[in-house]
Amino acid sequence: MHRRLLSLASLLLLACEPAPPNVAPRTPPAPPPPPPVASAAPELPPAKPQKTVKLVEVGLDPESMDRSAGACDDFFQFACGGWIKKTPIPDDKARWSRGFSEIAQRNELELRKILEESASSSDPDRKKLGDFYAACMDTEAIDKAALKPLRPLLEQIEKVDNPKRLAKALGALHSARVWALFDVSDDQDFKDATQVIATMDQNGLGLPDRDNYLDEDEKAKGIRQKYLEHVERMLGLAGFNKKQAKEGAATIVEIETTLARGSKTRVERRDPKGLYNRVDREGLAKLAPNMPWDEYFKALGAPELKQINVTAPKFFEAVNELVKKLKPAQWQLYLRWHAVRSVAPQLGQKFADESFAMEQVITGQTRQRDRWKRCVEATDSALGELLAKPFVETKFGPESKKAVEQMVFAIRDAFGKRLDQIDWMDDTTRGRARSKMQMMEYLIGYPAKWRSYTFAVEPKAHPKNVLEARAFEQRRRLAKVGKPLDRGEWQMTPPTVNAYYDPLKNHMVFPAGILQAPFYSPRASVAVNMGAMGMVVGHELTHGFDDEGSQFAGNGNLENWWTPEVRERFEKKGSCVTDQYSAYEALPGVKVNGKLTLGENIADLGGVKLAFAAYRALRQDAPEEIVAEGFNEDQQFFLSVGQIWCNKAREEYARHAAKVDPHSPPRFRVNGSLSTLPEFAKAFSCEAGKPMVPANSCEVW
Repeated sequence: MHRRLLSLASLLLLACEPAPPNVAPRTPPAPPPPPPVASAAPELPPAKPQKTVKLVEVGLDPESMDRSAGACDDFFQFACGGWIKKTPIPDDKARWSRGFSEIAQRNELELRKILEESASSSDPDRKKLGDFYAACMDTEAIDKAALKPLRPLLEQIEKVDNPKRLAKALGALHSARVWALFDVSDDQDFKDATQVIATMDQNGLGLPDRDNYLDEDEKAKGIRQKYLEHVERMLGLAGFNKKQAKEGAATIVEIETTLARGSKTRVERRDPKGLYNRVDREGLAKLAPNMPWDEYFKALGAPELKQINVTAPKFFEAVNELVKKLKPAQWQLYLRWHAVRSVAPQLGQKFADESFAMEQVITGQTRQRDRWKRCVEATDSALGELLAKPFVETKFGPESKKAVEQMVFAIRDAFGKRLDQIDWMDDTTRGRARSKMQMMEYLIGYPAKWRSYTFAVEPKAHPKNVLEARAFEQRRRLAKVGKPLDRGEWQMTPPTVNAYYDPLKNHMVFPAGILQAPFYSPRASVAVNMGAMGMVVGHELTHGFDDEGSQFAGNGNLENWWTPEVRERFEKKGSCVTDQYSAYEALPGVKVNGKLTLGENIADLGGVKLAFAAYRALRQDAPEEIVAEGFNEDQQFFLSVGQIWCNKAREEYARHAAKVDPHSPPRFRVNGSLSTLPEFAKAFSCEAGKPMVPANSCEVW
C-alpha cells in the first residue's frame, strides 16, 4: 500500500494502559535544537557506580548469542548465532526474524481475537469487521460461488472487440484495483506537494519484477517455465480446455514480456526526477494516442480527472503499440487472466491453492498459511483503520507514545549536533538541512482522524466483499485528486510492524504495531531500547537525507536545496556506500545490489550513528552504569542493534530479495553499519584489520 517513492524500513512496549482512540498521535513541535557541542556522542563519565544485572533484565537474549564467534569478525553471528541455530523458519513463512516476525505473530493473534469477538457485537463497526472475517472463513460459500463474483468484470472483458471496449474493460478492472497493463492512484505533485494529482505507473505483470522475464540465467528461465505452467493451470480452472489454456498461457507470457521490456528497472525507479512527468490528460493522449482515454476514465469512474503524472513514459509508449498490435482475442485472454489472478487467493480452494503454488516458487514456503491468518490479513487490508481501533485500545499505551517522542527528540537533537560537525557541508546547505529537519513531523501510534468505510459487507460473499472494498478504496483515492493534501493520512495500518518516512509529506510514521518488545519495552534499558527502536527512528529520519529524500525540500517539493559543490561531495560519499555493499554476497555467487539498496544503507548507517549519540546523551547524567553479565551499556546498545535483526530466510526468498528488495540482507544491515563506527570498535576492543574494522569505511551522515 506504500507509495512508489516511499522508503519503508523492513524493520521492525508492551502497552500497559490503553490509549483512548480519539487522542491525536501527532507530536507537538519539539523545542529548538540546543547550541552546538563538540561531539554528537558524548562520552559516558568514567568511574560511575555499577549495577550488575542479567542480560534478560535489560531486554537482551543471552541464548540468541553465539559467543564462540568473534564480535570483531562477524558481529551478526555473535549477536544472533544462537537464535539462528535454534529457530526454524515456520513452514508457512519465507523468512523469520526475532523482531519483526515475532511481533507480527503476536499482533496477528490479537487481531484474530478481536475479529472473532466482533461476530456477535451490537456495535455496527465491530459487526462489519466480524461479518467480513466470517465471510472469509466460510470456505463452503466461497467454493460454491466459484467465479460468480467476477462475472461483471468478465462480461466487460468478453465484449472487447475494439480499442473503445478495451478502454472500457480496462477502466472497469482498474476501478476494482485489478492492475492489468498499468495502475492509477492518487499521489502528491512533486513540484507542489500541497496538491494531490493522479499518478499512472507501469504494472500488468504476473511475476514480481521485470527482470524475471528478461534475465537469462538458469534460475530465471526455470521460474519463467514454472510461471508458464501456472498460468496454463489457472486458465484451466477458469474454464479453458487444455489446448486453449496452453496456447493462452503462451500468449499471456509474451504480452507480459513485452511490457517488461518497456518497464523501468528498480534502480531507475529510485530516481525521483525520472518518476515525475506531469503530462495531464492532453499529454497522456499524445503519449499513447491509440488508447481511447475518455472511455477509460469514464469507466474508471473519474471522467473529469485531468491532473496526471506518468512515471514511465516509454512504458506507456509500449502500451500504445500493444493497443494497435494485439487482436481482440489476445486482449480478452490477457485481461481475463489478470482479473482471475488478482482475486485468486480470495476465491475457492482450487484457485487459492494454485495461486500459492506460484508463490512457493518465489518464496520457498512449504505450506500455505492457515485460513484464519489469510482472513486476518484480508480484513486488515479492507477495513484496516476500523480493525485498528480495538487493537490500539488494548495494545498501545500512553507510555509507548511518550517513549517514542523522547527518542524522536533525542535523535533529532543528535542530528542537529551532527550537522555542525560535518566538514563536507557549507553553511548554506547546512542551514537548509537544519530547516528541513525542523519541519519534519512525527506521527506515532495511529491516525489523528480515523478513516470510515461506507461500503456494504455481505456475511456470505467474501470475494464480492473484497472487490467492494477495493472499489471503495479506489474511489476514495481518486476523489482526492485536485484537492488539498491531508498531511495526517497514513500509508499503513496501525497494527503493522513497520515504520516509514514520506519525503513528500516530510514526516515519519511509527505505527502502534512496532512499538512492542523487542523493539521497545518499558522494562528494557535505555541502551537496549535505543539500539532497537532508536535505530528505527534514526533510520527513518536519515531517509529525509538519503540519495532520494535529499532531493526533496522541507515543504515536500522536489527541488535542489544543495549548493553544487556540496551535492557533488554527498554523491561521492554515496558512491562509497554503493561500493561497500556491492562487495557483500547475499548468497554464494549472488552480490548485493549496492545501487538498489543505497537509500536504505545510508539510512542504516545514519540511523545507528544517531541512535548511539542519542543514547549517550540520554545516559550522560545517569547516576550509575548498568552492566549486564559483563556487557557495559555501549555493548548492550550494539547487541540490541544486532539482535533486533536476527533473521533466517529460505534460499528462494533470499535469491528473489537480492534482486528486488531495496534493503540489504539483515547480516549486512548489522555488520555493514556497525563496521563504520569507531565507537563499536572501541566497545569491543576490535583491532585494526579485523572484518568489523575495515581499512576504508564509508560515512555519509
